[in-house]
Amino acid sequence: MIMQKTLLSLAVAFALASTQLTAQAADTADLPCRTTAECAAEAAKIGATVDRAGARQGEHDDQFTWVNRINKASIVMLTEEKIVDRNQGREIARGVQHVIDQAGKADGKRPSDVMQIERIMIDRIGPQASLIHSGRSRQDMYATYRLATLRSQLLDYTDAMNATRARLLELAKDNVDTLVPAYTNGVQAQPITYAHYLLAFEAAFERDAQRIRELYQRLNRSPMGTAVLANSGWPLNRERLSELLGFDAVRENSLDAGQVSTYDIPIEAASIASSSAIRIGAMLGDIHTQYHQIRPWLLLEEGATYTSSAMPQKRNPGLIMRARESASDVVGLAHTVTLRAHNVTTGMTDYKFAFDGLGLFDSAHEMFVRTGKVMDALVVNPQRALEELEAEWTTSMELADTLEREHKVPFRIGHSFASAVVGHARKEGFVPANFPYAEAQRLYTKAAEKYDWKTRTLPLSESAFRATLSPQNMVKTRVGTGGPQPAEVKRMLTEANQALAGDQLWTKARRDRLEKAEAALDKAFNALL
Repeated sequence: MIMQKTLLSLAVAFALASTQLTAQAADTADLPCRTTAECAAEAAKIGATVDRAGARQGEHDDQFTWVNRINKASIVMLTEEKIVDRNQGREIARGVQHVIDQAGKADGKRPSDVMQIERIMIDRIGPQASLIHSGRSRQDMYATYRLATLRSQLLDYTDAMNATRARLLELAKDNVDTLVPAYTNGVQAQPITYAHYLLAFEAAFERDAQRIRELYQRLNRSPMGTAVLANSGWPLNRERLSELLGFDAVRENSLDAGQVSTYDIPIEAASIASSSAIRIGAMLGDIHTQYHQIRPWLLLEEGATYTSSAMPQKRNPGLIMRARESASDVVGLAHTVTLRAHNVTTGMTDYKFAFDGLGLFDSAHEMFVRTGKVMDALVVNPQRALEELEAEWTTSMELADTLEREHKVPFRIGHSFASAVVGHARKEGFVPANFPYAEAQRLYTKAAEKYDWKTRTLPLSESAFRATLSPQNMVKTRVGTGGPQPAEVKRMLTEANQALAGDQLWTKARRDRLEKAEAALDKAFNALL
């Protein structure tokens, strides 16, 4: 893993701080970027690095490999604590290495069960190989393996989610001024910008990134050395085992370590994946709904769809459908994790770790990959979106607001007037651009008389009336933190890119720590050989 020295030092500093801080509290002054362009470039570099790291990490997560890694840590610790003498430790270490070496041969064995692996050692060096099992059980070993696997899956998931965040931010950067309708209750409500829309979803993924950081602190605690559930009579150094296996600390209560935390930690991880999947489903659903339109303003580029076998006019958005399917799979599998853990007696190993065999995070990774393909193929038509806004009365609320803000007309009178304008327009087929100004004056007088208001003449000139109904004007005149006005969207875009760069640095730092722990384990183990 090669990066510039400045980035590496920043990653280390961020890693040390992140055990104390959540993503929300991180000091942006420590991040290596200030502008949107700088942050996007930094995110791309870090993302490429962690993608390579994730591929390497994934190669080492099968149960056979992890049992041998635990065996390495066990014999190092047992020798250091003088539970076995140095000569025994060396001989047992040779037995561990034999298991690893023989697996690479054509007739090699790769059993996942602890006892079968121990059998290979015994066949090689004799029954003293079983001394490696002093003070431990399959219970704490498998709990350790499963947590380590979940740890790796969670980091891979974070990388995939962050890649999607980067795509959303890049798309947002290109659409700061693109006006689109926003909807409530499925009905066109107000104009916003597409960048504003995308940043809303990115903010949700940023919260998931914060949840991941918090979960990781709870997840990355070692159960190793607790034996079945009550520790043993051997003075095992659990802290040393934790260090060698890349955990940040031990899970103290020995019953919790192997029998209780194995429920709530996986459920929490599943809930984060489900949260992201629900947001992905909503976002993709908004794009998919566009295909109900004859002329969508969001659609996939030609070639990214497929033609119906019977209807030549149809261009089916298969990329969107497949991504939505993956999101639904994630939500369903997350519920399965909860159902598997539900009503299971403590100590029941069959269902205790509810992730086994489900492929939840495989589906989650596929969901993000497919969503990325949708983002890559998405074509935004700003002019068509503006046409949609101008064909509807999405800015009618601004009539009431402007009358109150600039002319002190009570909101209820302004609302009654605006509602009457919309009702008449829909009855007669008018849109904001061609609504008769004289009719607006008449309807205002009627609303003022209804509430016995002193000013019976519409205080807006015709030009002011038209400007008030303009989607561009409504968006540009928004004030307050977090609105769709371009200046505020640009500010949020910069901060979102900074947060993403920080999250990617955090993931990289976690991977670096795991690599260093593995290197330290190999060094200590090789010293025995």
